[in-house]
Amino acid sequence: PKAQRTDGQKRSVLLAKETPMPPHTLIDLSHTIEEGVITYKGLPAPLICDYISREASKASYAAGTTFHIGKIEMVANTGTYLDSPFHRFAEGIDMAALPLESLAHLPGLVVRAADRPVRAIDATTFAGLDVRGKAVLVHTGWDRHWATDAYFEGHPFLTRDAATWLRDNGAVLVGIDSLNIDDTTDGERPVHTILLGAEIPVVEHLCHLAALPDEGFHFHAVPVKVKGLGTFPVRAFGMVAP
Repeated sequence: PKAQRTDGQKRSVLLAKETPMPPHTLIDLSHTIEEGVITYKGLPAPLICDYISREASKASYAAGTTFHIGKIEMVANTGTYLDSPFHRFAEGIDMAALPLESLAHLPGLVVRAADRPVRAIDATTFAGLDVRGKAVLVHTGWDRHWATDAYFEGHPFLTRDAATWLRDNGAVLVGIDSLNIDDTTDGERPVHTILLGAEIPVVEHLCHLAALPDEGFHFHAVPVKVKGLGTFPVRAFGMVAP
């Protein structure tokens, strides 16, 4: 016999029929977090395992009913992640305090900086661009090295003057598809300091920025609402208008 829908299911089906699909394309900009894949050299890879396996769950439920409860152990800087001011400053706002409007449905701008002869991306790269109120995503193409040793060496980065320019010209979020937004040989980390000091979130380890248009999209990168952490993975994506 055909299964009968509950009243709630009927309402959901009716709502789905009445609500047209939004006229946009979603582009996934996040790396997959996998067991054993290192994001940043010197930090551990995530460990993903069962906490309660489907087999073990059989003891708690009716015959034929099983569930899986997983467990993940990882540092917060894993996969594609967002930095809040607390990552750099003890008094800065943390993941739980970030306002949603600073993370979701932000007008996006992709700045193309792939296949350049120099690693440093300075303020001249952004000159003449309107970044005010936008999520500025720097496309270097470095994501092609993800999950290889090459990813950790010689990566592209922003310079101090680039960060200052982006702050002064009103960018509201800055992301990059590289190992780090700073030069990792510079212990001062000026780009993190300048941007996070102005409460401009930073997203690192993006991917697939080549699939986005330069403009005409909205960017989303919302982390879990965790108190006391300055960094956490996000499912970053671009919403592209037709």
